[in-house]
Amino acid sequence: MSLIATCHCGATRITLPRLPTEGKSCNCSFCQRTGAIWAYFEEGELAFNSLDSDKIYSASGGMNEHHFCANCGIHTWGSSPDWASVYNADGTPKGEPGAMPSTRTFAINLNAVDSLDWSKLKIEKMDGRNNW
Repeated sequence: MSLIATCHCGATRITLPRLPTEGKSCNCSFCQRTGAIWAYFEEGELAFNSLDSDKIYSASGGMNEHHFCANCGIHTWGSSPDWASVYNADGTPKGEPGAMPSTRTFAINLNAVDSLDWSKLKIEKMDGRNNW
């Protein structure tokens, strides 16, 4: 059974490669307002079937991209630099301090996935408000 994230009107359709085992709930100023629960995927894992009305919002000069449907307003996905590729979980650099990731990570708003079995997911709280 494939999992598909869609906006309310159906203009955005994204196929997930697998059932995520965890989601992230962030309290940063943006995520708190949208109510998104995020599952993360590597570049090339998602199939973007339809992005007919896709619009992008970025409060970071394009570094972090928040994608939403221009028709119905649903926040469906996002992409950002893959910070885990250059920093350890404790925030220390894996290599050169200040290095910018060469890859991006992709996030799907799990609230946009129909028939998702939430009982199979662990939801982790992220303190984006104080840590970013």
